[in-house]
Amino acid sequence: MAVVAGLLFLAFAYFAVGQAAFARNSAQTAADAAALAAAQEARDQLRERWLEAILDPDQWDALLESKVPDEDAACLRAADFAALNGAALLGRCDLLDPSGFRVTATTTGSESQRATASAEAVIEPRCDFTAQEPSAEPTPTPTATGDTEEEEDGPIVGLVCGDDPWEIDPEDPTTLPGAVDLFTVRLSD
Repeated sequence: MAVVAGLLFLAFAYFAVGQAAFARNSAQTAADAAALAAAQEARDQLRERWLEAILDPDQWDALLESKVPDEDAACLRAADFAALNGAALLGRCDLLDPSGFRVTATTTGSESQRATASAEAVIEPRCDFTAQEPSAEPTPTPTATGDTEEEEDGPIVGLVCGDDPWEIDPEDPTTLPGAVDLFTVRLSD
């Protein structure tokens, strides 16, 4: 009888430890997903801001290094992903400087099976921009009517993301890099 009681106690202890480990893993998964979701939302916002300034390459470096325009939307996305993973955010997500998020999530199980974990995700620019030097071509000569022939602007060059150079043609959206080309989102150490 004592042996059976001892085995039952061991089984219960292993079960309790397993439940606690599962709750901790669930909380960490939810926190990681929430932090990454917030950072990905912010990355998409930064690309949209970059598209608004596409015709002014002088602003690109500043935009590629800039802060998140709408922190609230990113935090709402974090809360959604925490909920999808069976957890809720504790408080609000925190914006990290220069661009990233810290979240704390808790599992939504019973009081005895709750666990809490935190995660940080950062947004890192993948691109460098070197402005194209103006050409030293002479100004166009006037025609017989006095009008000058204007050359159409060519693609903007000088944007390098990773090892890939991009030629940006604002008139052709298929040539524009996506958010994943411009920025990396990762969990921080």
